[in-house]
Amino acid sequence: MPTIYETVFSTLLWAAMASVVVAIPGLALAYLLARRSFWGKSVLSTVTTLPLVLPPTAVGYLMLRIFASDGLVGDRLLGIDLDILLSWKAVVIACSVMSFPLFVRTARVAFEEVNPRLEAMGRSLGFGAWRTFATITLPLASRGLVVATLLSFARALGEFGASVIVAGNIPGRTQTLSSAIYSAQQSGNDAIANRLLIVALLVGFVMVYATERLSQSKHATGGSGR
Repeated sequence: MPTIYETVFSTLLWAAMASVVVAIPGLALAYLLARRSFWGKSVLSTVTTLPLVLPPTAVGYLMLRIFASDGLVGDRLLGIDLDILLSWKAVVIACSVMSFPLFVRTARVAFEEVNPRLEAMGRSLGFGAWRTFATITLPLASRGLVVATLLSFARALGEFGASVIVAGNIPGRTQTLSSAIYSAQQSGNDAIANRLLIVALLVGFVMVYATERLSQSKHATGGSGR
């Protein structure tokens, strides 16, 4: 039987891994939505946001069908078993899918707050697209991007509905902080549930407080270059 510390450590590790997974595609999509106009943009933005409004169990069931043996990435089609379902990999994927929309929406706002004229000035000085992005856009949007990362990390920490569908609730293997609270409550072990609840409250408070401080700091310095 895993200890509370092991459960908390595993949850923090999986949430951190999910944050890394969503970072690069999330940045790319957020910048695309913030800076480009193209056919289907609204549809793409809507599809990206869907996990925020759908029941987490519905998202989990959809992922279950995708990773099932006869699914889109199942062993029948690929010819190999990725061994994702009921494993820690399923937890990370579920956390990534559920936190991705929050990261993209927050990062998109951060990019939209960067004055496009500053980027145009960089290009007029001979900067290429990548150099402009790395030396002008990213630094100016950095506070908002940190907020996006913290919020997505916090969302991954609290994930339950989707992960329990694709990864289960196996102590010592796929059990997260939220599913451990559920198990403790269901078994009548209020002492364990209360301890886990305190940990969840502390971690959640730290994450939200950090985002509030960063947001206040950004407003105090006059935004991101407008």
